[in-house]
Amino acid sequence: MLSDDDRPVLVGLSGGADSVALLDILNRLGYTCVALHCDFHLRGEESEGDADFSARFAKSLEVPFYKADFDTMAYAKEKRISIEMAARELRYVWFEDMRVRLGGQAIAVAHHRDDSVETILMNLIRGTGIRGMRGIRAKNGYVTRPLLCVSRKEIENWLLERGYGYCTDRTNLSDAYTRNFIRLNVLPLLEKLNPSVREAIARSAEHLSAAEKMYAYVLEQARREVVSGNRISIKALMRFPAPDTILYEILRDYGFSNQVAGEVFGALLGESGKFFYSPTYRLLKDRSYLWLTPIGEIADEREYPLELGKDSYERPIRLNIQTVARDGSFSIPKDKRVACLDYDKLSFPLTLRTWREGDWFIPFGMRGRKKLSDYFSDHKFSRVEKENAWLLCGGGEIIWLVGERIDNRFRIDDTTKRVLLVNFLG
Repeated sequence: MLSDDDRPVLVGLSGGADSVALLDILNRLGYTCVALHCDFHLRGEESEGDADFSARFAKSLEVPFYKADFDTMAYAKEKRISIEMAARELRYVWFEDMRVRLGGQAIAVAHHRDDSVETILMNLIRGTGIRGMRGIRAKNGYVTRPLLCVSRKEIENWLLERGYGYCTDRTNLSDAYTRNFIRLNVLPLLEKLNPSVREAIARSAEHLSAAEKMYAYVLEQARREVVSGNRISIKALMRFPAPDTILYEILRDYGFSNQVAGEVFGALLGESGKFFYSPTYRLLKDRSYLWLTPIGEIADEREYPLELGKDSYERPIRLNIQTVARDGSFSIPKDKRVACLDYDKLSFPLTLRTWREGDWFIPFGMRGRKKLSDYFSDHKFSRVEKENAWLLCGGGEIIWLVGERIDNRFRIDDTTKRVLLVNFLG
């Protein structure tokens, strides 16, 4: 619904029957209207004629008129999209710019019930979910469509009764475009089976629109229970009905296609460690979770030197470092996030780095070497936890798997005089 205030309503005026009727109706209802006409320069003199007619009609109603000229072919080529999509993008970007410029309360466009029916059939042919079956939305942000409740025939009859002329786009008579093919061929055939098929499809869209609201409610509940930060709980997901659909709805927000979402769902019961990609995110299937990482945050091996004498670090991880004497007052903290190291066994400077294949250390309490990859497997590290693991190193040796376990060679013992305390803060 349009709000009842003094701000103008911007009306898309192509010169066709639908937009002519819409502008006249809103003007009669007392709205302050502004007419906006897009010339896409696709039909030569016919386009110019539409623009001239639209300007004259707006003037006859004493409605301000604005026109925009677009090189639609060049825009479509640049963006590598269809002419139809290019015209749509250009139209709505300009409409919104004008709404902001003129302080408009809404942008009114003249889609009617038959347009919505055609859209539903187009979506059905291409393959769609519940959203595609609800048809054109009556309101989307500032864009509103007041004529969705009436048919094209009703609009034409209304114009005929009032003696209004309008322009006819000859391309609408060609079935080369999918929408026109549906309008000119498919719907007439369906009407032979059911003369009221347009009304029937429109009613079904209304029912599905209500169902979509319930669908959205359940989906939001699922998001709250399934998604936590950058991870998706597989166990929580599988508790919901139609978990494959819920997974798709969650993943589509991260740019994953329906096909890839289906592949992810098919891998939920398989082995861990498989990766999936969207243009902007990487997904890792782990034992219990699906981990999402922005592509830009996936880093190669990183190494950071620690400065001598500096006792606090914020990057790449937060650390506090201090040197204390080993005397009678010293006690070893029982916390994996604090490393107690024999200062005199260390080789400086120290560095922080991520792990590499082939890395090994001697875990505290053990005598033999152990590959980090084996340690990770024994302690059930997820792939993401492996990627986020940091190593404190010195003299080419691993001193501490940060926040987890020190190397036995650098532990304090009865001969230790100085202790390096390294506190991992996250």
